[in-house]
Amino acid sequence: MKNASNYLDAVLSMEDDAITIINQHKEVIFWNEAAVQTYNIKESDIIQEQITNFFHDDDLMVLKVLDTKKPVQGTYHRPRKDKHVVVNASPIFTTNNELIGSISVERDITQIVKLNDNLLTTSTELNELRQKVYTDTEENPFSRLKGNSLPLQQTIQLARKAAKTDATTLVLGESGTGKEIVARAIHEASPRKEGPFIPVNCGAIPEALFESELFGYEGGAFTGAERKGKTGKIEMANGGTLFLDEVAELPLDMQVKLLRVLQESIIYKVGSSSGKPINVRFIAATNQNLEQQMVEKQFRSDLFYRLNVIQLTMPPLRQRLNDVPELAKLFLKQFSVQYEVPMPTLEKDAVEALFQYQWPGNVRELRNLIERVIILSEESVIKKQDLLSFFHSSSAPSNLAETANNHSLVQEKEAMEKKRIEEALEQHNGNKTAAANQLGISRVTLYSKLRKYRI
Repeated sequence: MKNASNYLDAVLSMEDDAITIINQHKEVIFWNEAAVQTYNIKESDIIQEQITNFFHDDDLMVLKVLDTKKPVQGTYHRPRKDKHVVVNASPIFTTNNELIGSISVERDITQIVKLNDNLLTTSTELNELRQKVYTDTEENPFSRLKGNSLPLQQTIQLARKAAKTDATTLVLGESGTGKEIVARAIHEASPRKEGPFIPVNCGAIPEALFESELFGYEGGAFTGAERKGKTGKIEMANGGTLFLDEVAELPLDMQVKLLRVLQESIIYKVGSSSGKPINVRFIAATNQNLEQQMVEKQFRSDLFYRLNVIQLTMPPLRQRLNDVPELAKLFLKQFSVQYEVPMPTLEKDAVEALFQYQWPGNVRELRNLIERVIILSEESVIKKQDLLSFFHSSSAPSNLAETANNHSLVQEKEAMEKKRIEEALEQHNGNKTAAANQLGISRVTLYSKLRKYRI
């Protein structure tokens, strides 16, 4: 029996976890080397001593199980202010079920906790630094609208002015022209930049859910409603900006309620008779002709005029073809990093093909095309024929080939003339007199050509 005890002592001494055994009188009868290392208390100093001489009663799990006679498993514990452990502890009974002591096995996780604390601190500092870097490098939120073409720069100039006010803004433009990007830029360049920017796609909300989504509802307002109620998108944007994308899709009854919010700055939740004041800046966007919809009684004229305090029109890509090479290069770099592949270059004839296409899907279509090129192409240099194979439109490749092969001399001359006029206007910041002098034509002739080329 004595040998068995020696064997057991040897096994317990080899454990990496601190092991403590006390008797029913709270005296320490076993203290292994791991316990010595964990608590810096020599075995000779603690054996046969009251464990409470070295630790506070409340800090000892081994005492707790001695009192409760119930084991604990995998419990986080702090026996000292400077120690963090995961402890398993159990009472010890004789074969006659007599309590004679308790044992605890404690795994020291102090370094792990400290590392985790440092990680949390570092993460917080990193987030603060990231925000500072973002603020420093993104002083101009409109820098995300890439391109130097005159139509885009004119829109950006107007958007900058809109950002300085709380005026309701209506952003018009074809699908894929960047309406949400300019809306976000207006918000981030405005005094409301610290507040939320809440986008709502009006075309993606079922008609029956519009009111609860926009205005929220009180608890139990209708069958299936959450008991605590729900906060609507308008209230979520309080102190910031609400972006209503595809606003032409709003049902007529919701147009009336939105108009009331714009007029009174008060919202009424579904199921509530009391209004709540809100402080929200509204930006709406659509690719539809709202004036035509007003004629057809599809869109309320009073709401249109409320939304149309400042109107921005995002130019389609075909009106800013000079920006295509810059955008293409940007997307090549972006997707080569995302998909971890070498960045290819565009051959001159491929760039010319991009110029010749009309881009009905606008910047979004160009972006998707470049993403397909990065994913599917294995060439380091993208030539025109390579590029044509990645167009989804069945007519695009043939149109481009036909344009490249059969471009008439008149069309080439007009394209070049339009490009020269745009460049001259850009160089002189839109000054038409200076641009006409540079081009060697009169202002009357310049205005005529501006109308002709819809510049």
